[in-house]
Order: sequence, then structure tokens, then C-alpha cells
Amino acid sequence: MDNRPGSGRTRARFALGVAALAVIAPLTVSGVAAADTPAAPAVSAEQAAKGVTAQWTTRTVAPGVEVRTGTLRDSAAAPGWTVTVQAEVKARFTGAQAWAPVGTESWASQTADRLRAAGLEPVVTRIPWPGYSDTPDGLMGVRVRIGSYPTQDAARSVASQVTAAGLRNVVEWTGYDADQPADVENISVAVIDPHRFRGTVEATHDGNVAQRETTSSVAARLGSLVGVNGGFFLTSDADGVQGTMAGVGAYDGELTSMAVGSRAALILQDGGRHARIADLTTTVTARAGRAVHAVEGVNRTPGLLRNCGRPGALPTSEPRHDTTCTKTDDLVKFTDDYVHALPTGAGVQVTLNSKGRVLSVGGRTGTVAPGQTVLQGIGPAADWLTEHAKAGAKISATEDIRDGDGRKVRLGADDSIVSAAPTLVEDGRTRVDAATEGVLDPLDLSFGYAWANNRQPRTMAGIDRHGRLLLVTVDGRLSGGSEGFTLTEGAAFMRSLGAVDALNLDGGGSSAMVVNGALVNRPSDATGERPVGDTIQVLPRTR
Repeated sequence: MDNRPGSGRTRARFALGVAALAVIAPLTVSGVAAADTPAAPAVSAEQAAKGVTAQWTTRTVAPGVEVRTGTLRDSAAAPGWTVTVQAEVKARFTGAQAWAPVGTESWASQTADRLRAAGLEPVVTRIPWPGYSDTPDGLMGVRVRIGSYPTQDAARSVASQVTAAGLRNVVEWTGYDADQPADVENISVAVIDPHRFRGTVEATHDGNVAQRETTSSVAARLGSLVGVNGGFFLTSDADGVQGTMAGVGAYDGELTSMAVGSRAALILQDGGRHARIADLTTTVTARAGRAVHAVEGVNRTPGLLRNCGRPGALPTSEPRHDTTCTKTDDLVKFTDDYVHALPTGAGVQVTLNSKGRVLSVGGRTGTVAPGQTVLQGIGPAADWLTEHAKAGAKISATEDIRDGDGRKVRLGADDSIVSAAPTLVEDGRTRVDAATEGVLDPLDLSFGYAWANNRQPRTMAGIDRHGRLLLVTVDGRLSGGSEGFTLTEGAAFMRSLGAVDALNLDGGGSSAMVVNGALVNRPSDATGERPVGDTIQVLPRTR
């Protein structure tokens, strides 16, 4: 019995190398020349002779909206279960004990000797850095493993021997490794042509930025043609309020969450008729007369910054994925899209009317009434509010959104923004800035290694040279054998579709694509489709 992730029955194993993604076979769309149509990945005659296959089905959901679902296989590869010895390291910011899947050459040599002394035969592999734009070249680390086994239980039996030898280890499925082909890739691609499509494309939190909801339920309520999950969001009460975004977000022209440093974002302007991808930063400033104070958050719990990336944050002011930083001096703005009890605790709260006039000053409590704004301050920010927020006085909060070139991004009523990380493709070239956008750390390989370097379920967005929007999901982990993509494989795939710019959106169990109300992919969460923060919805014309 095959007990690989997501499989409860015997099945053939297949694998696909990323090289198969680079071969392009144009699809023909009625009324559009094939050369101008985004391509679907195919395989060459040489690859087909080696057992690589690609099967795609295409359907037109609406004029200008096409959805392709495909399965890519390579019958030559046979991943299995293995035991990986973990290298002891120190977490960079805390100095605490941590564990990495690769270590130094001297560690690998010593570990291999210990395994042989225990009667086990190690497999030592040098792992190079992937082709990221902002990490070192050459050797990333050395991996030490024992064997390849047909079942997880067989690998666990060997793992107990490794543990007895005093070595920490994990049992892993080798199909997630970047250094060998994946056996199956189940992929869904939506292509939205703004020149032909008469509806809209928008990011949405469905009216409440402090909630989680499945992509399919939002799609059903809005009657969308296509929906995918959006950006990173909070999943634990320990980090703030679940569902609030961990990065820049804007819906219906209103900024509802601030950027995490300078991270990739998908900007949908004029109802999605103009889409672009850029690294965005945000600046919000509170003004009371001549006095000013920086606002460091919108619709988040003061003192807690998921994914970090704000000035004065500890342990780092740089973006740091899935990490909650803290601030003791923090001013946060809440809009009436925050339909949730406000955070409580020490500090000062100021309620403003629709014209920015102070209605009340007091402790942190209550909710945001429609048409009002709330400011909460802790530490010195609370002192600033106490000094300047007098009943009837005016406090304004000006917002400034800038792209990587310093150009101001102005939001209209039909504009939205969804953000995640990292950038995958820029100006037609692969550019994965994984370290800069905080999804891995070259100085601490215990952080982000599997998230970035191993195959995972992913959702991605891209724009081709004709301005068409590409929304992509790839299943992984528990999804019936599909392995997912590494970040570099995701970049290669987006380029194979013709994307000149692309970014990675939220993935893992969040990855979902809904077409005409039905899921077309298989999310990896064991409990089914995961409730997420925001989504991207392709909506039909309403008039």
C-alpha cells in the first residue's frame, strides 16, 4: 500500500522536471491569433520519448476569460520516503537552538561517520543555492540522508535507529526535493484578457478585513466567474485578529492594511482593466495642527506586526515571513471595514468622525462605527494622542503608497491591491528576491528553507506582454500526489505562460481556484478548503 502524502491507495508514480515547463505550445482561441495567445506548457518529442506527458483541457468561461487545467507527468522518476538528518544551528535573532535540513561540509562528514558507526549507510548530497536574485551563489549546504523506502512506516523504522544514534531527523517524501523531478503536477491557469473581458477583476475582503472565509464562499456570494486566494493573513489569535492581512491590502479604493517593508503586490486598477505588479511601500501620517506622528499600522493589533517589516520593530524591521515582531511605540488606524471588537489593553483610543474631528478620547475598547475612524496608540504614541487629541480638534491621516521606482500609486474607487511574496518574474526575466522579501534567510537555514526551496502548493499571479492577467494554482503536499512548485519552478512556469511580471501569492493550504462556483483544484488542508483573508475575484459584467 502506498502511504505517500495524500494517497490512500496504490497508484503509479510519475515525475516531471522543470525543464518540461519551458517548452511552449500555443493554444488557439477564437478570434485571437495563436501567436498572441498565452501558451500552455507542453513537452518536446525528446521528453515524450522519456515518458514525460502533458494533458491540458481548456474552456472559455466568458469572452476574454479562459481556464486551463492540466496534469504534467514524468513516468521515469520514482520518489520515495527517506530519513533526513537535521543540522543543529542557532536561530539568527534569538540565538535559540534550531534545526536545518542542510549543514556545513564538516558537519556532514562527522554525521556520516556516526551513521556508519551505527550500521547505517548515509547518502551525502551537496545542495547549491537556487537561482535567487539576492542570495549567494554556490554551495548552500550539505544534506545527509539514509535510504529510499516505499512506505512512510519503513522510513520511520530506520528513523528510530538514527534517533538511537543521537541524531535528530525527519521522515520526508523526496518528491518535494528540487534536485529531482516531481512525479505529478496538477495545475490550473486562468487567463483574463482586459481587451475582451467586459467584467471586473478585484481583490476583496468581502466587506470585513477582520474575518476569514473560503475563496469558494466569497465567489458564490459575488457570483464570480473565477476566484483565487490572495495574500498572507493572520491565522492565530496570538498574532492579532485572524483574517487581517500581513501585508499591504486595498479594496474598493481604500487602504486597509500597510505594507511589510517593500514587498511584491498585484495592483488592479480600474476594475482590473489595468493590472501591474510592483514592490510597494506605504507611509501613513497622522497630523494634528503642526504636530505629526507616523502611523505604523492599519487594522491590526497595536504592538504586533505579523511578517514584521516596519520601522522600530523587534527583532527586525525587515520583512520576515510567518514571524510576529513587536513594537512598544505604535500608532494604528482602524477603518470601518474592521468589523470586529477593537483590541484592548494599555494605551489610548481616539474616535474620529467622517471629517476627522475628535469625538472621544479614552481607553482601548468598543468597535468602529460606520463612517468613523479609530486611532489607537501605545507607548509614546499614546502620549502623542493624549497631548493632541482634544474634543472637536481635527486629526487627519494622510496615506502615501509608492512603487519601487518611487512613483505614487493613487487609489480610485475601482482599484484594489493584494500582496504576498516574493517577486518571481520582472521585466521578462526570472527574479526571485526571496531574501529581500523575507521568505528565507541566507544566514539562518532553519528559517524558510522548506517554504522556499521545496515543492509546495502555490498560487501565483502574472501579467503578460499584452496586459493579460494570469492566475495560477498548483496543487501540492496532500493533494492526491501533485507535488507543487519550488519558488524557482514557479517562476519558470509563469515565464512559460508568457508572464513578463509575476509574484507568488499565499499558498500551502490556502491555494484555491474556483470556476463558476466550483473548486477546480484540490486544497492541501486535510479538513478541506481553508478560510483565507482576501481573495481575487473575476466578476461578470452587471450592466
